[in-house]
Amino acid sequence: MNYKIALIPGDGIGPEIVREATKVLDKIGELHGHSFSYTEVLMGGISIDKTGVPLTEEALNTAKASDSVLLGAVGGNVGQSNWYTLPPNLRPEAGLLAIRKGLNLYANIRPAVLFDELKGACPLKDELIEGGFDFVVMRELTGGLYFGERHTTTENGIRKATDTLTYDEVEIRRIAKWAFEIARKRNKKVCSVDKANVLDSSRLWRNVVKEVAKEYEDVELSDMLVDNCAMQLVKDPKQFDVILTENMFGDILSDEASMVTGSIGMLASASLGDTKLGLYEPSHGSAPDIAGQNKANPIATILSVAMMLRYSFDLEVEADKIEAAIKSVLQKGYRTIDIMSEGKTLVGTIEMGDLIVNELV
Repeated sequence: MNYKIALIPGDGIGPEIVREATKVLDKIGELHGHSFSYTEVLMGGISIDKTGVPLTEEALNTAKASDSVLLGAVGGNVGQSNWYTLPPNLRPEAGLLAIRKGLNLYANIRPAVLFDELKGACPLKDELIEGGFDFVVMRELTGGLYFGERHTTTENGIRKATDTLTYDEVEIRRIAKWAFEIARKRNKKVCSVDKANVLDSSRLWRNVVKEVAKEYEDVELSDMLVDNCAMQLVKDPKQFDVILTENMFGDILSDEASMVTGSIGMLASASLGDTKLGLYEPSHGSAPDIAGQNKANPIATILSVAMMLRYSFDLEVEADKIEAAIKSVLQKGYRTIDIMSEGKTLVGTIEMGDLIVNELV
């Protein structure tokens, strides 16, 4: 079968890591009788340079017409790029918000897995990570503060900024169902994270999640305040299975989760909605300081491809094969610079991609 994929290389290291991911996809296609056709789409800073906006309507329509979307990274150094002198709605990251909204991708799945081979890169004490950990952050993606009404005014000579945090029960219920469905395929535990002791939006969140939980009696539900969750991720990450939370909390907690795995270069991400069309991307940024130097770690992007095969194309065997290939390469001691440790073999972006491809049989 042929799958149509919209490729968004983006900025910084994006083109390099996307190139390695497509090499892996093509090898999987060769081994299992699939074909993947790619249409390149501009988004982010490169789109601003060429079209004046971070995402054109044409680019969004190309993504909508695809079976899935693979993104590298967007943006640059805030203090060094002219992109960040533009109004917020014309900056690179606005393209990312626009494509999520345009494709109705409201559920962001970020696995946080500590590979046994990378325990030395984890900043936590050995006794806290014995046996590793494997949990998922399920983040609501199209509501909350990031999409609420905002404005800045001046009153009596004093500048005042207002950001509005809004959720309705439909938005909460649909992301909660995703969390419970995924938990059913894992260890059947959902931890719903909010700030219900302060925020009305969190109190509604907690009530609606509890209503949804009644449909999933086989899944254990717990509630946790976001500040406690931030501490518990460092104290005992093994306690979590699926963390369900709103947009801003999820943004922060998933980044924290990435660091306890040892490197943000290892974390994949999937953004999904009500259809099989998804947006897959690494959790890290564009790292412009190392762009074009063959230093970027492509593993997060390649793991994102595995998620694409699993969630958008229902190709479980192929997804498992990619994950096993990555594990094998790590077991053999190959490392990019971000996960390098004593006694291991340092390789670049291209070499890491080739090593993973060679493990696919």
